[in-house]
Formats: sequence, C-alpha cells, structure tokens
Amino acid sequence: MSGIFKAVSKFRLALVQLHVSKIKADNLGRAQKIVKEAAGQGAKVVVLPECFNSPYGTGFFAEYAEKIPGESTQVLSEAAKECGVYLVGGSIPEEDGGKIYNTCSIFGPDGKLLVKHRKIHLFDIDVPGKIRFQESETLSPGNSLSMFETPFCKVGVGICYDIRFAELAQIYAKKGCQLLVYPGAFNMTTGPAHWELLQRGRAVDNQVYVAAASPARDESASYVAWGHSSVVNPWGEVIAKAGSEESIVYADIGIFHLFTLRAVEPFWHNVNILFLFCL
Repeated sequence: MSGIFKAVSKFRLALVQLHVSKIKADNLGRAQKIVKEAAGQGAKVVVLPECFNSPYGTGFFAEYAEKIPGESTQVLSEAAKECGVYLVGGSIPEEDGGKIYNTCSIFGPDGKLLVKHRKIHLFDIDVPGKIRFQESETLSPGNSLSMFETPFCKVGVGICYDIRFAELAQIYAKKGCQLLVYPGAFNMTTGPAHWELLQRGRAVDNQVYVAAASPARDESASYVAWGHSSVVNPWGEVIAKAGSEESIVYADIGIFHLFTLRAVEPFWHNVNILFLFCL
C-alpha cells in the first residue's frame, strides 16, 4: 500500500476498558465478547488493558502466569481472526525460562502473532502514606522495542510505566510510528495526577496519536485502577475518554491530520539539529 494512501486513510480505534476479576476464564470470555462488539462498531484496531486476564498485583503474577503461546493468547488469536481486527492484547503475566514478564501480544486480522512487547520499565513506586508497589519483586524487565505495521499506520507499543519515559516515545516517532498504544493500570494516586498529562505530553512532543487502555475501576480490588482510558491527538487534545466503569472508547483516527500538523509545525527538523549538537 502506498504512503499516499496511508496518509489519507482513516480508521476506527477501540479501547476496551475491561472489568477484571479473579476468574481467568471469565476475563477471557468477557474480553472476547467485547472485542467482537467493538469490531461490530467498525473498529479496525482494538486495545485491551494491562493485565486483562488476571488481577494486577505482585501476589497474582506468578499464579496467573502462562506461556506464550498459551490459553490467553489463543483466545486473543481467535478473537482477532474472527473479527478481522488488529488486536493489541493488553498484557498478561508471561512465564518464560523461569522468569515472569508483563507482556503484550499483538495479533493481526489473520490471527497470527505480529509482535510481543515485554514491559521495559517496571513499576516500582513508594509514595509515603499513599501507595507502595514493587513490580521488580516478581517481574523481570523486557529489553526491546515493539512496533507493528497496519494498512493505516505504524504503531509503537509500551505498557503502563513505559509511558513515563519520553525517550521511548521519541525513538518510536523517529522510527516512523504515528500511533503509540499503552495498555496501562495507573492507580488512584498516580492516575488523577499524571495519566492524562503523560498521554498528552507524549502526543504533542512527538506529533503522534497516543492511546491508553486501562482496566475498569474495581473499588473492592487490592489494587484499584484509575480507569479513564483515552485517546489523544497529535495536537495534545483528548478526543475520546472513558469514565471509571467497564466501557468501550472509540476514536476515528485521521492520519492525514497528523501529516498536516507536521507540515505546519515541522519541529522534528530542529530536534535533529539538537541531536547533532549533543554528539
């Protein structure tokens, strides 16, 4: 497909803000059902949240971990093929070689695995009196970039805490990505403070679309997700946003808008000059 056609194409993106329970089979079944619903509304790219098949927490990762391919990724593969969508499979705890990773698997409309992204930056935080969480107690970090091509645009993938690292987004943008997706699970402390701020920052800094899918909020869970899955355009505007409950967020993405903005305000040329001065 030509670059010109890509530039003028539009597609519908869907973020699934899924309610996640302690029953893996229920989570998988609900995810499959909602992906089908999103495809029925015209979505061509569907994004699930971080840890969509299990509760999020260091006490759950080992219990719910599985191989890839495995039960959860088989469900994702079947859903992508049945619905004819690009499916960004949120993330699951992945066991490999005695280590556990927080891993996102992406499947094409034919059901084939395109790429998997292991969370690079582990969520280790200690805010006195509010929250302490140490992913590194049970998880190992990934060490590679993850991108995939669609007929609409090139997509870069991060997971949750990865969004805090501007350099990762910059590399994706320099490699030609026009959309960055971040399955995430910000909490009730970091969510209201930084969830939207970081998405808007990554979008406007790199002139890309940014989409972040969260689990729905469950006040009874040991880790309460903020919710508010959202899509931000390259101008830094939030163009679609959920509340805290289980829902689907849709956004019609116009890549032509991105290229128009880059032509009007071509700051990447100045970024290249800055890089030269830093060498």
